[in-house]
Amino acid sequence: MSTIDIGVILAFTLLVFVCGLSFAKSGKNMKSFFAAGGALPWWMSGLSLFMSFFSAGTFVVWGSIAYTSGWVAITIQTTMCIAGFIIGFIIAPKWQKTKALTAAEFITDRLGYKTQKTYTYLFLIISIFTTGSFLYPVAKIVEVSAGIPISTSIIVLGILILIYTAVGGLWAVIVTDVLQFVVLTAAVLIVVPLSLEKIGGLDNFIAKAPESFFSLVNEEYSWGFMVAFGLYNLFFIAGNWAYVQRYTSVATPKEAKKVGFLFGGLYLISPIIWMLPPMIYRVLNPDLGGLADEGAYLLMCKEVLPIGMLGLMLGGMVFATSSSVNTTLNISAGVLANDIYKHFRPESTGDHLVKVGRLATIILGVITIMVALLVPFMGGIVEVVMSLAAITGGAMFLPPMWALFSKYQTGKSVLVVTIITLLINAFFKFIAPGLLNFSLNREDEMGLGVAIPIIMLTVFEFYARTKKADISQYTTYMKLVDKKASEQVDETTEGNKRGGRVIGIGVSSTGLLILGLSAIAETGVLLVASMGFIVLVLGVVIILRNIERKVI
Repeated sequence: MSTIDIGVILAFTLLVFVCGLSFAKSGKNMKSFFAAGGALPWWMSGLSLFMSFFSAGTFVVWGSIAYTSGWVAITIQTTMCIAGFIIGFIIAPKWQKTKALTAAEFITDRLGYKTQKTYTYLFLIISIFTTGSFLYPVAKIVEVSAGIPISTSIIVLGILILIYTAVGGLWAVIVTDVLQFVVLTAAVLIVVPLSLEKIGGLDNFIAKAPESFFSLVNEEYSWGFMVAFGLYNLFFIAGNWAYVQRYTSVATPKEAKKVGFLFGGLYLISPIIWMLPPMIYRVLNPDLGGLADEGAYLLMCKEVLPIGMLGLMLGGMVFATSSSVNTTLNISAGVLANDIYKHFRPESTGDHLVKVGRLATIILGVITIMVALLVPFMGGIVEVVMSLAAITGGAMFLPPMWALFSKYQTGKSVLVVTIITLLINAFFKFIAPGLLNFSLNREDEMGLGVAIPIIMLTVFEFYARTKKADISQYTTYMKLVDKKASEQVDETTEGNKRGGRVIGIGVSSTGLLILGLSAIAETGVLLVASMGFIVLVLGVVIILRNIERKVI
């Protein structure tokens, strides 16, 4: 990697860091720090949801699958599109109507504090492994591109991420997410045509691709797996506490719907564009083996990107992938401060709780770094991500989400479903292979993880309805929601204007940077310059719109 690329990475890192730290004083209370005031624009929240979910796996996990299995990676991500639209139509507006700051707060309101306490401990334990599996791909990208040892990358990047998340809160996460979306979209629209040119055009790529490379499914990722994984994505995107924050942080149920629709729409289009580079690299270099295929995406970028653009792409990859880390850190810290600490210290002021949240972010960040260092010893990132999905997805997120719609589910019923499902999944994953010499394949593992909670919840629902069970817990909850709905949202208008201006400045600065790089590019000069101009204009428009809103 050239000196110019390294300089671009440093410049882009500084830009992202400044954007995040510009919200250091925005966290006046819990709602402003962990929910950005409660009335985020739907497009900001939707793009942040997309980046938070998309970034963790696209470059390393799905890039690895795209390299080895081809179109299967696109089919897998199509399930996320379907999930997004279902969430937009049905689930997202329901979450917004709860008027809860976090999913944990909803569980407390709806199912009781004892239930919430158990879920909180489970969530925090699982989130430690989740954030560790998110941080690992970031470090992998740096290792492949710059040759920096992965352990060093994990430690340095982990510290940077936890600092600006701890300081800026949800606004820092949202603004940097939107900035990464613009940067990476511009970069990949440069990478794809240059990659096709490198391989001799689209026809040559198709002709030289391995047999069955464009099949929708294969033996490991079958149609059964796709159905099960699609259900998992529905439960995970709709019920994961970090993503619920994106639905509850907008002002109205209609806005929450738009968040889901934007997510689904982006996943309708983006998988084909994003997965082409590692697929093309399979034709260019078919010899990657073991865990080396985790770096296929960036290796393709290194082959074709002009000088400086590789640095920008790498910077975008790093901070986009880290989006999932800072998203989970933010919500986990919010749960510790708002739902655990506040319970024991109810007299705590908003300012004090924000300080507790920042300290919690730092502690969780350190643990995340330690877990990320262990990922290579757990079978690699694909194995870790798929195993976490199968074991925890349906068990953790479906039961509380079911209570959004059911009058009859109770704290006891959802906890029983969650614990039994976790135990069964863990048994077949960790104990059965050694004890019974029996292990599940990907399809059966994922299918079991979603089928058990669905069946158990359905049986309880039918039983409770038939017996006309007591719904006093639900009635009490609805009264509490009505009370919360009467409370006014604070500091939202100014926060939205300021967030928009910061985004606009970041985007326009990136556009200027790309334009500058086009002047020294040896290949793709017109393509790079055109993309830089488009990004610059977009940034200026965002700034002007927010200035106009401020004047009005």
